[in-house]
Amino acid sequence: MNTHNQLPSSHSSVESRFASGFLKALKKMNKNRPSSPSIRDTYRRYNFIRVSAYGLMASAVRPGRAWSHATLWKIRNRTFHRALMKRSRTHSLTRRVARGNPRNELGCEQVNDLRKLVPGGEEMKFCRLLNETAHYMKCLQAQVQIMRNIVDHYST
Repeated sequence: MNTHNQLPSSHSSVESRFASGFLKALKKMNKNRPSSPSIRDTYRRYNFIRVSAYGLMASAVRPGRAWSHATLWKIRNRTFHRALMKRSRTHSLTRRVARGNPRNELGCEQVNDLRKLVPGGEEMKFCRLLNETAHYMKCLQAQVQIMRNIVDHYST
């Protein structure tokens, strides 16, 4: 099972935890499926699947990785922040502008881009960032493969 597109065999339990949790989430979502979905319902389903996939993969990895911890923190706090932002749209615009585009200590634009892509990467030193990035990419590849397998299974 150790090809370059998959996690090492020691991560098979991560894959199985993700797959079983994702199937449970899909089943739960389908129970509440409207008979004639509107565009808003379709968007909600899309968002539910997206957030579930990220959250379940981060949960399956356990808190040993900085990216999984950052992803779970972001998902848990998103509901609270979304309610606050609805009350004050101008506040969210002000925060985005104030945040800007800080350069890191090396002045390397690619490192800045990488820090933005990896959850929790803004706070990491360069070597740890590379290690977390490699693990995050392997988990994303496994996640995509599992989701493809689920689609293939239910499409046939």
